[in-house]
Amino acid sequence: MTNQRVKIADGKLGIMVVGLGAVTSTFMTGVFMVRKGLAKPIGSMIEYDKIRVGKGSEKQYLSYREIVPITELKDIVFGAWDVYPVDAYRSAMYAEVLKEKDIEPVKDELAAIVPMKAAFDKNFAKRLDGDNVMEGKTRWEMVEQLRDDIRTFKQKNGCARIVVAWAASTEIYVPYNESVHGSLSALESAMKADDKEHIAPSMCYAYAALSEGAPFIMGAPNTTVDIPAMWELAEKTKMPITGKDFKTGQTLVKSGFAPIIGTRCLGLSGWFSTNILGNRDGLVLDEPDNFRTKEVSKLSTLESILVPKQQPDLYTDYCHKVRINYYPPRNDNKEGWDNIDIFGWMGYPMQIKINFLCRDSILAAPPLLDLCLLSDLAARAGRYGIQRFLSFYLKSPMHDYTKGEVPVNHLFQQYVMLKNAIREMGGYEADEEID
Repeated sequence: MTNQRVKIADGKLGIMVVGLGAVTSTFMTGVFMVRKGLAKPIGSMIEYDKIRVGKGSEKQYLSYREIVPITELKDIVFGAWDVYPVDAYRSAMYAEVLKEKDIEPVKDELAAIVPMKAAFDKNFAKRLDGDNVMEGKTRWEMVEQLRDDIRTFKQKNGCARIVVAWAASTEIYVPYNESVHGSLSALESAMKADDKEHIAPSMCYAYAALSEGAPFIMGAPNTTVDIPAMWELAEKTKMPITGKDFKTGQTLVKSGFAPIIGTRCLGLSGWFSTNILGNRDGLVLDEPDNFRTKEVSKLSTLESILVPKQQPDLYTDYCHKVRINYYPPRNDNKEGWDNIDIFGWMGYPMQIKINFLCRDSILAAPPLLDLCLLSDLAARAGRYGIQRFLSFYLKSPMHDYTKGEVPVNHLFQQYVMLKNAIREMGGYEADEEID
């Protein structure tokens, strides 16, 4: 029972990723290996999850692909931009996320992916020092070059559709500025005036993607599409936008565990989260201005799950701290500690400690795949603007803060939103409610 309003996934889908580092090279290698039958796409909801559709005697559990037309992995073509000129094969080898035996079988496919020159400004990522960058271009010239890159890639590879995703480093924190970010005309004027303070390079990618009819996904906590100007552009071009910041390790735990505390009506005194990470992302986040962007994203999770106004006896004045430490020996193997101070009957204190020894890129690759395929699906279904149903995959879900909207951070409520959207696009009733 497929909704005829959703266009079929006909032809090739170009997935163009900003950043060809650990996450992207792991993602691409995995897709190529799965296509050859040499690996399993574990962690991908699209490939493994099943959703109930119908009720009573009509009830059945179907995979996403059985409900809606989703692009097959064999129809994906990859492209990338990066400040470093190395191809995807060398990037995967350098990242040391995957073993050589899991890279070599797709060496030729990976080696063919050579990154285009990045729209880059060192002031936004001081720890990066690559030379594969657009030289001496204004912000508007960057936009025009990126638009040309997208058009050329699409034509050269015979793609029917393009999706652009940011999987590059976290930029320095760019606060919302109404005079620049408040409207599309203001944003365009600032880009043309080469406003290097308020226009981050990531905004150039997003503007270029949306202008070329490509959905845009923000996988870092950058401000980028989280501004009214980009919402206006997405409305104008009828394109989906999704963000921000892939929810992979500690925040995934937090958005899933905090509901246990809330549902059980236990109190919270404090939640201290700390991480060690040794990959390029960790290096960039070692810079205080870049960490500030990540901190804002990671701190936003708890406050909409354990809400002081709703339960003043339980959640008033709890202390929430987040730390990330760059520790090179661990490389991509991130370790997160959560130290949670709770209280129960008659106010007696208790502690919970969670130690998650995770692999950053192994956890990030499946959400990147799902976000790309589901953003493409949303575009073919005629959905545009902020895609709230994809909040499940993101640390700091986009929302209209200008109207006082509170984002949904509760993992299981986000899952209901995801399932309902798939049902709707498949022509079924969106029959689950968020209480």
